[in-house]
Amino acid sequence: MRKAVYAGSFDPPTLGHLWMIDRGLEMFDQLIVAIGNNPSKRYSFSVEERLNLLEASIPHNDRLLIAHFDNRYLVDYADKLQAKYILRGIRSANDYEYERVMRHINADMAPEVTTVFLMPPRDIAELSSSMIKSLIGPDGWEENVRRYVPEPVFAALAKRGTMD
Repeated sequence: MRKAVYAGSFDPPTLGHLWMIDRGLEMFDQLIVAIGNNPSKRYSFSVEERLNLLEASIPHNDRLLIAHFDNRYLVDYADKLQAKYILRGIRSANDYEYERVMRHINADMAPEVTTVFLMPPRDIAELSSSMIKSLIGPDGWEENVRRYVPEPVFAALAKRGTMD
């Protein structure tokens, strides 16, 4: 069984994340979407809220598991779940450089886990959760943000109106 972990903060989930999940389900027998917590980040949504937003945004699939991991390296988490692959997205040269280094460090820690890189299509290549949050607030933000996030995420963002 080809099992992969696709991890991120998903704060909030974007259409770019959904594209990665769709491609991951095409490539692997099981995909674990894992919400991680980076101590250097300040989150707008709790882990439980992010889990709920992902579940509401993705059609049910028996080959998909949405989970949370905390206080462990991604490669250790993948290894614990017997996932032989880590799925990562590359949007820019900066992403590539960071992910290239992490791929080598992960291979040092768990050589049996392979990192797979995907590059999203041009129309969503610039999407990030940080970019979405930066658009919220000014008059008319709703129509700009709506095109980049799934409907359940937009509803949650509209309810809040700001990203403190």
